Amino acid sequence: MAEHSTNATIVYTYTDEAPLLATYSFLPIVEAYAAAAGVDVESRDISLAGRILSQFPERLTDEQRIGDHLAELGDLATRPEANIIKLPNISASVPQLKAAVKELRDQGYDLPDYPESPSTDEERDVRARYDKVKGSAVNPVLREGNSDRRAPASVKNYAKAHPHRMGAWSSDSRTNVATMGEHDFRSNEKSVVLDADDTLRIEHVAADGTTTVLKEQVKVLAGEVVDATYMDVAALRRFLTEQVARAKADDVLFSAHLKATMMKVSDPIIFGHVVQAFFPTLFEQYGEQLAAAGISPNDGLGALLSAVDSLPEGEAIKAAVQQGLADGPKLAMVDSDRGITNLHVPSDVIIDASMPAMIRTSGHMWGPDGEEADTLAVIPDSSYAGVYQTVIDDCRAHGAFDPATMGSVPNVGLMAKAAEEYGSHDKTFEAPSAGTIRVVSSAGETLIEHDVQPGDVWRACQTKDEPIRDWVKLAVSRARASGSPAVFWLDETRAHDANVIAKVKEYLPEHDTDGLTIEILAPAEACAYSLERLRRGEDTISVTGNVLRDYNTDLFPILELGTSAKMLSVVPLMNGGGLFETGAGGSAPKHVQQLVKENYLRWDSLGEFFALVPSLELYAEQSGRAGATVLAGALDRATETFLNEDKSPTRRVGGIDNRGSHFFLALYWAQELANQTDDADLAARFAPLAERLAAEEQTIVDELNAVQGSPADIGGYYRPDPEKAAAVMRPSATFNEALASL
Repeated sequence: MAEHSTNATIVYTYTDEAPLLATYSFLPIVEAYAAAAGVDVESRDISLAGRILSQFPERLTDEQRIGDHLAELGDLATRPEANIIKLPNISASVPQLKAAVKELRDQGYDLPDYPESPSTDEERDVRARYDKVKGSAVNPVLREGNSDRRAPASVKNYAKAHPHRMGAWSSDSRTNVATMGEHDFRSNEKSVVLDADDTLRIEHVAADGTTTVLKEQVKVLAGEVVDATYMDVAALRRFLTEQVARAKADDVLFSAHLKATMMKVSDPIIFGHVVQAFFPTLFEQYGEQLAAAGISPNDGLGALLSAVDSLPEGEAIKAAVQQGLADGPKLAMVDSDRGITNLHVPSDVIIDASMPAMIRTSGHMWGPDGEEADTLAVIPDSSYAGVYQTVIDDCRAHGAFDPATMGSVPNVGLMAKAAEEYGSHDKTFEAPSAGTIRVVSSAGETLIEHDVQPGDVWRACQTKDEPIRDWVKLAVSRARASGSPAVFWLDETRAHDANVIAKVKEYLPEHDTDGLTIEILAPAEACAYSLERLRRGEDTISVTGNVLRDYNTDLFPILELGTSAKMLSVVPLMNGGGLFETGAGGSAPKHVQQLVKENYLRWDSLGEFFALVPSLELYAEQSGRAGATVLAGALDRATETFLNEDKSPTRRVGGIDNRGSHFFLALYWAQELANQTDDADLAARFAPLAERLAAEEQTIVDELNAVQGSPADIGGYYRPDPEKAAAVMRPSATFNEALASL
């Protein structure tokens, strides 16, 4: 057993949207049970609102200030005593950031406006602070280890016994992926491996020889893989124009799928080009007026329509939008009832959530008429688009997958220390003019360079050697533990992947691989191999880089389980300790809307239940407190009962929702603790609670269900009022009193 820490603590994170609301209901249960067993639990606020407020302490009152909890947890993640339970958080697009700032100002927080085009030192400072918050600001800070994400056996068994609904596929489905394949990030990529520690510089050299430093210092370590690439925007615009015409000619829905949250600099720009390509006449006629008013297509059609009311040409612009919708192909919808299109908000159609949902629903998205239809899914960069086309082709040939018989595709993901594309935000630039963008060593040697034209989107990213080595080790250990083949999804014809393959081949011999099947296949080929095994009911570990980790840990769970929220996600931190993630939050906004409308929260906290078990086990190692091990074992058994008794939230008002599912988990957990024989004192402590919850089950369920059906006031979307949110999420006085009795 590891050396015991006197300050061992489980840190439970407050995040956003549905996971945050669920925390108001679930965390009091966790705290009560943990306290009874002598386990310390603390919380930290890493919500979007909390992160915003932490950046402007000088503008807030003493009561309003909040510390930089994210930085605090980032430091903790590098230490062996780390034990963090991390719920899904908002990776904010600019429209979301602006909406959060407006809400906070309405709540009385003196925050500055988000400066679109900062021109003074003060505005540049404000913009820099906001830029720390937007996009994927949380995960790169906390993920000081690689990812081990899989469906627990209890969940997989439940999914087979109670298969979720899958839409039927037709062999004549016209759904396809459209991707560039040339002149994009994938094809323009160059990659180098550094021989020694260094500090690199990124600069733009204009056609007239003028040199502009884009980033003064990029610190790198020996063995680090450094990549750079660019999206040729002229080629992108041609491609997008062709796909709009193709969707119209084929009479299928047009949809764009990007990652405008994690790829917070590049993908909103690309999204803006999609908006312009879909509405060419609108921008030909009114582009100058929109730009002069500070209205950017990068923010989406929704922001544009909201902002044009203040313009003299507002009505004409709205008419031009309607004409564009009429002239173009049918546009896929996020919410057809409310007229919210695929192009309304860049953060609404996130590729890793939207593509699996489409594949699960017969290859369909929703059209403007409220009906499902075949779709042309436009994924401009070709790095990973082929994975989705492979799944679509497989479904067209073999029909929908059967959750009752299909295997599983767990994932080992390379993500430590902001690996790969998701760490590129601070090294992504729009080319200011024609010329060359280059990466230069401290000795003045040009390591990578690209010729660019105005508006081209250039980016560089880093992947450190230590995380790659750890990733290989984790892949082998998972293959050994599970007996499943492990497949590295790497393409030898791609510059970055070729360098990583060399490292994989170097580090694999450090481990005992006898009797294991370990392969290296290009992503589309690796996907086809995994799908073939999946249909036979066999498991295959996908060993992937950071972006495919994100994509695959939604794609396969959504097909296998109906959701990615039910995954066990463990991040063994490289310096010791653990980060335990609780699933994906792609559906979180819809759940909040339903709660506010009818006081019903459909969010499934199963991911939180799963994360808490290994967290408690780690706490026992860190602290030497055996009660934590007893809590963990009881919770594991209680979760299996919870699944077998089918106590996850139902889909609509009248059934149990998130709050009811928490009650049943608390009941089963108390019963397991009361009946266990490892700790007599703990059993005696929980026996009265177990009896009380069982005796008052109907009363508690009635109290929880009685509030459903009418609107709920939580006091804010991005920063709910704590008292209002707690009142909404803990409406059973009987249950609250029983918990307090502990």
